[in-house]
Amino acid sequence: MPLKDFSILLSVILIVIMLIIPLPTGMIDFLIIINISFALIIILVSMNTKEPLQFSIFPTLLLLVTLFRLGLNVSTTRAILGNQGDAGNVIETFGQFVVGGNALVGFVVFIILVVIQFVVITKGAERVSEVGARFTLDAMPGKQMSIDADLNAGMISDTEAKERRKKIEQEADFYGSMDGASKFVKGDAIAGIVIVIINIIFGLVIGMVQEGLPLGEAANKYTLLTVGDGLVSQIPALLISTATGIVVTRAASEGNLGHDITKQLLAYPKMLYVAGGTIAALGFFTPIEPMVTSTVAAALGVGGFLLGRNDKNVMELDEPEDEESTGEEEDIKSPESVVNLLQIDPIEFEFGYGLIPLADANQGGDLLDRVVMIRRQLAIEMGMIVPVIRIRDNIQLQPNDYSIKIKGNEVAKGELLLDHFMAMSPGVDDENITGIETVEPAFGLPALWISEEMKEQAELSGYTVVDPPSVVSTHLTEVIKRHAHELLGRQETKQLIDHLNETYPTLVEEVTPNPLSIGDIQKVLNNLLKEKISIKNLPVIFETLADYGQMTKDTDLMTEYVRQALARQLSRQYAEDGEPLFVVTVSGAVEKMVADAVQQTEHGAFLNLDPDHTQTIIESMMTEVERMQESGHMPVLLCSPAVRMYIRHLIERYMPQVPVLSYNELEPHIEVQSVGVVNGR
Repeated sequence: MPLKDFSILLSVILIVIMLIIPLPTGMIDFLIIINISFALIIILVSMNTKEPLQFSIFPTLLLLVTLFRLGLNVSTTRAILGNQGDAGNVIETFGQFVVGGNALVGFVVFIILVVIQFVVITKGAERVSEVGARFTLDAMPGKQMSIDADLNAGMISDTEAKERRKKIEQEADFYGSMDGASKFVKGDAIAGIVIVIINIIFGLVIGMVQEGLPLGEAANKYTLLTVGDGLVSQIPALLISTATGIVVTRAASEGNLGHDITKQLLAYPKMLYVAGGTIAALGFFTPIEPMVTSTVAAALGVGGFLLGRNDKNVMELDEPEDEESTGEEEDIKSPESVVNLLQIDPIEFEFGYGLIPLADANQGGDLLDRVVMIRRQLAIEMGMIVPVIRIRDNIQLQPNDYSIKIKGNEVAKGELLLDHFMAMSPGVDDENITGIETVEPAFGLPALWISEEMKEQAELSGYTVVDPPSVVSTHLTEVIKRHAHELLGRQETKQLIDHLNETYPTLVEEVTPNPLSIGDIQKVLNNLLKEKISIKNLPVIFETLADYGQMTKDTDLMTEYVRQALARQLSRQYAEDGEPLFVVTVSGAVEKMVADAVQQTEHGAFLNLDPDHTQTIIESMMTEVERMQESGHMPVLLCSPAVRMYIRHLIERYMPQVPVLSYNELEPHIEVQSVGVVNGR
């Protein structure tokens, strides 16, 4: 254990010892000075923090310091009452020197300190802590939404967003803790009053009964010691209470408390002239000694003159900066500045002015929140980090239209009616359900825009009714899934590798940079995402790449090995638990035809199939797929591992949504039922 941590534990043990074991007066003097030093350090630190979270340990520290002071009170009380008034040099000095040996004056000073601490500072700090905690908790949802909005707008990164969210949580915890910790200070003030009263009463009893002193002598002796003890205790307590008030009332700024006070209080030098003139007038028109008022007035006048002269110098120094800023504006207008306009956003969502309420939180729009959920959902499902989605309005679009762009190119668009609901038929149309005919944008299904009055009736008729925000969210999700392989570049691949390296450093070291570069790994991952296969299980993917990376540099072939290693994942993706997998198989003749057409080159293999045969195979596949869809099953093509990737390349232009599996990509327990065969005739 580090020495610093051990010293804190030892201090807590010392507090317990103080409560139980009588301490020698020399040790008590030493601990009293430490108590005063602690209080000074705490108030100085609180004055030099720029924001409350820089002193986040303060609530816990406040409890420990209060407990230490109360333990010290027990020790001093034991010393005063048990040692015939011998409580140590520090307490005696405070009783004799500080208050001039007058017990009554000392008691009055003590009462004033307690009133200032209890009624003014502690009460105010307690109220500020309570209000601060309440307002911080109430503001958390708004701050979270603001962070999400900045994140989706690309103004901050994911790391900055995490730091901001963490800071918000810490602020809520801090003000909640301060709300409770301020009760310690309040209780400490009450305990100080009670201890002083007990010491005076029992001091008189001990002095008169046990020591046989007269009433006046006993009162003077024990009252002075008690007041000295009270002052020794209450002065640090007052400093701690003041530090509490400073911390909870401190707003975040660029400087410490001294810097902010001097900067803001002396921001208007002319006001010092006014204050100085007022003080000087008091000396001339009242019985106050003119020497006192004229000295203060002169100091204020000189201060105002010096501050005014400094302001002029600052303004002169600022003029070249203004020229520089003008130069910067000219640079912005220069032709070279167009370089900044070359930045292309990975994903853009643009909408017409009629859809602004969809994204405006003040009008009830929750599109920004939905975008955040989409990114999280795709990270869980696909295992990729979706780039920040840029959301903006576009006056060139029709009011109710929206457009989705991938790397600057439009890949999808749609239309929304914000005051309607989209209803999709269950297969049997209800003539009573009427509306504006449209097409569901994500899957291309026929649908209707219906009014809110007809929503309940449509749901009773079996229609799937969706609100406009859900329509656009589903569309955006499907578009990102469809183009996920385009969004995963080398930089994004490097991020995934770095994340994997935190838990599997040996595995990553065996794969990259040798034998595979980041570009090779990116191509394998792109191949998987292109067929909507999640890359979340990176350890298995890298294990396979480590096994076969030394054997081949063909990324398409390595993708096939990876797919076979992900057999369990693919089986669960296409075959429901306990349900058979319905497929269209590729005949042996077609597989032989495809295998014979494969040509090997130094850059890899490619399919060189006769156009007539290609057309025949594709038509046969399309016929079987349509027949399978009509029977209510999701179309899946099944073939041998040797030709799977070539079959996929053959049909991806015509049927990109149809998955192609090989026998090696299915677990042995999966029941496969063939509902059609591609014969190529």
